[in-house]
Amino acid sequence: MLKFYNYNMTPKEAQHKIEHLSTEIEQHNYNYYVLDKPTISDFDFDKLLEELIQLENQFPEFLSPNSPSQRVGGQITKSFASVKHQYSMLSLSNSYNQEDLIDFDRKVREGLGIISNGLFNEPIEYVCELKFDGLSISLIYENGILKQAITRGDGVQGDDVTTNAKTIKSIPLKLKGNFPALFEIRGEIFMPRPVFDSINKDREELGDALLANPRNAASGSMKMQDSAQVAKRKLDCFLYYLLGENLPHQSHFENMQSAKKWGLKISDDAKICHGIDEVIDFINYWNKQRYHLPYDIDGIVIKVNNYNQQQNLGFTAKSPRWAIAYKFKAEQVSTELLSIAYQVGRTGAITPVANLQPVALGGTTVKRASLHNADIIEKLDVRVGDFVFVEKGGEIIPKIIGVDLTKRKSNTHPTEYITNCPECNTKLKRDEGEANHFCPNDNECPPQVIGRIEHFVSRKAMNIDSLGGETIVQLYKGGLVKTIADLYDLKKEQLLPLERMAEKSANNLIEGIEASKKVPFERVLYAIGIRHVGETTAKKIAKKVKSLDRLLELTKEELLEIDEVGDIIAISIADYFENEQNKLIIKKLKQAGLQFELSDEQQQGGTEKLKELTFVISGVFEKYSREQYKEMIELNGGKNSSSISKKTSFILAGENMGPEKLKKAQSLGVKLINENEFLEMIH
Repeated sequence: MLKFYNYNMTPKEAQHKIEHLSTEIEQHNYNYYVLDKPTISDFDFDKLLEELIQLENQFPEFLSPNSPSQRVGGQITKSFASVKHQYSMLSLSNSYNQEDLIDFDRKVREGLGIISNGLFNEPIEYVCELKFDGLSISLIYENGILKQAITRGDGVQGDDVTTNAKTIKSIPLKLKGNFPALFEIRGEIFMPRPVFDSINKDREELGDALLANPRNAASGSMKMQDSAQVAKRKLDCFLYYLLGENLPHQSHFENMQSAKKWGLKISDDAKICHGIDEVIDFINYWNKQRYHLPYDIDGIVIKVNNYNQQQNLGFTAKSPRWAIAYKFKAEQVSTELLSIAYQVGRTGAITPVANLQPVALGGTTVKRASLHNADIIEKLDVRVGDFVFVEKGGEIIPKIIGVDLTKRKSNTHPTEYITNCPECNTKLKRDEGEANHFCPNDNECPPQVIGRIEHFVSRKAMNIDSLGGETIVQLYKGGLVKTIADLYDLKKEQLLPLERMAEKSANNLIEGIEASKKVPFERVLYAIGIRHVGETTAKKIAKKVKSLDRLLELTKEELLEIDEVGDIIAISIADYFENEQNKLIIKKLKQAGLQFELSDEQQQGGTEKLKELTFVISGVFEKYSREQYKEMIELNGGKNSSSISKKTSFILAGENMGPEKLKKAQSLGVKLINENEFLEMIH
């Protein structure tokens, strides 16, 4: 439960307190997101933010648009205004080999007149920087306050995305130190690889189409209309180029070091290189090391360090003469496309997959590659029998990026995307704004039905671990189970004739189904498979509404008031419960005795004593099981995590804790607590 502060202070005192809290919170943001050296726990940070928000609510006249309380988002931007850049955002010339770099160095020397008797007589000082793979952004600061964030656009003008940029915690809203009154700094907004992987894991669990790569995910996130949704994407930003009339130094590297002191996030991996040979060494190093970074880079940017030399070299119509981008080669091969298959997901989404002549790529043998959707197939003009280029860059799975037209056979034909479901022959649909076609026959299409049952019995849902995928297929094909509700009508004598089903296995299955009737409401809500409602969202909804009957009474506006529920989820919930067959399934599940409301203990015993604390549970316990401890943590407002990170608040450690987890906990300074200490925290 939130602590409400009753401030008995004058407006002047309130203003001073708000300014003090804002400064303190922004410093902690800087320590965490820029320096990667947090000095307080997440819990303590959230308490400071909570106090600031409530103080601003009590004294709204002192709420600044640059307050750290505004980083959580919530503003809706229907359209993004087009803004002309004060300084054009030119693209860089690209190079792909050492010869290009040597030629660039020669042109720089010739342009500066650093050549005599045909010999170069001194090395140029270059700055080498990682080329981050994301969305280019220009930030404008006036008197130390973030005034505007503009995308690159066409280089002459871009979109104003200031509201969304303010949700990125590594972008300071207010600077510190001795900075110019007005300047512009450019950089790259990106999605860290762990965040990208986590989002795709959740989307896969929900049956949603996966994000293609971190670059597209970052770009798409910044154009979302709801800044609260942008905030949830946990984007990051590195800055690398300073512009303005009164910059502190006459060299690029020194100015970036000054920008770091002002609170801006500058990569520590930039390096001054003396001469092109050192540049090439830097490139060779990062060509191997880039795979160990928690974000994607696609090359190295090389800049002449000295501003006077930059000015003397000038620009071409498209790019500066004093900088060049070296692009790493993506892992790519050519192989024959043997056929195109169409997979039907649990939610009906159709995914075209290329079956390939097996080929070695990135240390593995690739037999299949993603074709994503109908638009990609049409754009690339991919045909069965073509020799296609397959790339394995920052993608989850290999993808086809083009066709080798020089090898195209005369008897190939353009690919016609299927119009009917390959499993049930239902005519496919494609909603406006959606990339994928889908099969609307969700209650009878075999892969959807089987996938829904597999989801229903999974460990995080009803946890019927005695019911595996092969058995589900047998039950479905044998006509014994057509919906998730049919599981509760099964009898042992129906199971015994199934292949590899002995009496003990049949008994275990029936007992597992019976035991699932005690699974709490929030997991039942997750298990029934409402599109876009994942495990966390189901818990938030269940905690708020208390029962399914109450959930059915809520309007869309009331649903939107629940944490984690946006427009898409609200519409999905409404659509699910308006479906007549779903209503019948829910009725049968109720009759079977499943939990469709929180228990009395859950309704009465919930607290927020562990609010914003994250726990990792490891080892063997005496008093309660691991699952029971997880439920206690969530019941008291805490979060469970399977892996230890700098965001972990405590490790609940039992006997025989894993040595690797213990080692990591010690390295990160995460506190270990035992059963008794944990129970004291919640009592």
